[in-house]
This record gives sequence, C-alpha cells and structure tokens, in this order.
Amino acid sequence: MNVVVIGGTGLIGSKLVKKLGEHGHAAIAASPDTGVNTLTTEGLDEALRGADVVIDVSNSPTYEARAVMDFFTTSTQNLLLAEKKARVKHHVLLSIVGTDRLADSAVFRAKMAQEDLIRNSGLPYSIVHATQFFEFVKAIAADSTQDDTVRLAPVLIQPMSSDDVASALGQVAVGAPLNGDVEVAGPKEWRLDDLVRKGLSARNDPRQVMSDPKASYFGARLDERTLLPAAGAKIFETRFEDWLATA
Repeated sequence: MNVVVIGGTGLIGSKLVKKLGEHGHAAIAASPDTGVNTLTTEGLDEALRGADVVIDVSNSPTYEARAVMDFFTTSTQNLLLAEKKARVKHHVLLSIVGTDRLADSAVFRAKMAQEDLIRNSGLPYSIVHATQFFEFVKAIAADSTQDDTVRLAPVLIQPMSSDDVASALGQVAVGAPLNGDVEVAGPKEWRLDDLVRKGLSARNDPRQVMSDPKASYFGARLDERTLLPAAGAKIFETRFEDWLATA
C-alpha cells in the first residue's frame, strides 16, 4: 500500500512512517522539510501521485487564533483537493479527544473546522481522536506557567505514548475507511496536575505545579471529564511511569 504521511518528519509522523515501512508499506514523509507544503501546495500533487492513503498528522506552527484557524482550514482544503485529483482512497486524520468539548480554545475550534471539512469532502475518511501523548506534558506546562508556577485544573486525563498513537494510526490507515471517528487512549487515568507534576519532577524541572480548578487549558475551561475518551475507546498499554523510565 502506498501511504503519504503529511507532517511525516515530526514526532508522530516519523514514527508512523517507520512503522508502516516495517510492515511492508511504501510510506512517504511529506512536510516542508521534504519539499511538500500543504499551505502553498508546493510539491503536493507530486507527493500524492499514486497514493492509496493519506494520513494527516501535521500541526500548526502557532496557536494564535487567526493563524491556527488558517493553517488547519487552508492546508486541509488544499490537501483534500489534491487527494481528489490523485484519486486517493482513504484520508486519515489525527485529532484530539475532547475537541468538540473545547470550543473556547482557538486551537480546538480550528481542529473542529478541520474535521468538518473532511466529513463534508465526499472522500472516504477516518478520524482518529487520541488523548494527549506523554511528550505533550512539556507543552501543557509551558502554556500554563506563570512566574515559574504551573497552574492546572485537577481534572482527569488518560494520556498515551506517541508510539501507541502511531500504531493506532497505522492500524486504521491500512483498514477500510471508517467514514467516522475512533478514540484511542492510554491505560490509566491521571489528574492533570499530578501528571504534569510527575513529568516535570522526572526531568528535574524546578517549576512548582499548583492545583487550580479555574485554570484554563489552551484557553478553554475544563470539566472533570472533558479530556477523557468515551466508553468503547481502544486502550493501549504503555504506562506513563514506564515511558518516563526509558524516554
């Protein structure tokens, strides 16, 4: 199977390209680093020529409200148009568990707009909603830091490893299009503040993590279960403690 991974040189994309190759698929990493730009369409038609599946794991370089919306809508529109011309059989998107419950956040509004474009495109598709992956703990801490104090709501989260995210995407990509969504998650629920506290401590980060029920998450207020998957999500086995010991 010929697979093009948009964002294929990033954290998830590079792991996905490797895993697909190990299973006998011809996987191409497409990103600005390899001459493929979904915003400008540079190299896009050439990259998609002969592709059976396109997996989009790309991310916006900025979370500023207008820029992030422009990135996800423009790049997705360009990508879908190119896929139609190339007769791609399956579009797979990596998205985030809880996106539809986080409309206060510019990032998640942009992801919702991206998902709607795909659902209404007429192309066979699958959307994989993953819980936040372990490596994202640093970004959560950075977004929530004020004067060397990290303020986080003590809500529930069920994170997973980036290796498991890549495995989930690969499994969906080589199967029949779902024309719908699937959720994937890690094996354990954490309190968000406890997760980040443990992650920072393991890296000898001196910042103090404070529990603050009013703290926002990338601009959005959280309820107890906003970040959790629904019943029926596919659960992967890698635990945060084990990942910390080897990362």
